[in-house]
Amino acid sequence: MSVDIYHNPRCSKSRQTLELLHEAGIQPNIIDYQKNPPDYATLSNLLVMLGKQPEEILRTGESLYKELDIKNKNLSRGELIDLMVQHPILIERPIVENQSKAALGRPPEQVKEIL
Repeated sequence: MSVDIYHNPRCSKSRQTLELLHEAGIQPNIIDYQKNPPDYATLSNLLVMLGKQPEEILRTGESLYKELDIKNKNLSRGELIDLMVQHPILIERPIVENQSKAALGRPPEQVKEIL
């Protein structure tokens, strides 16, 4: 089984999700998405697997979200994905991918559905 986790080691939910995977005997491929952000195609595909729109995985509490005034802009799906690729801090984490399925680890237990 090939499992990827888009991980931020400073995030408690991300660390809890990684621990949950390890407890299940899974050694995931850990992607520090802030150092190695997904490209447009990868993020777009993750959104499809999650069954979510870009605005549903935007971290609206980030100061950058407010600085860029994203809330008051009528951005298209593609523009939002571009923005998250350019500024990966805006991507909600962690995202766990297992082949053709993905889950957001908020709460961490949600990833069990795709394992």
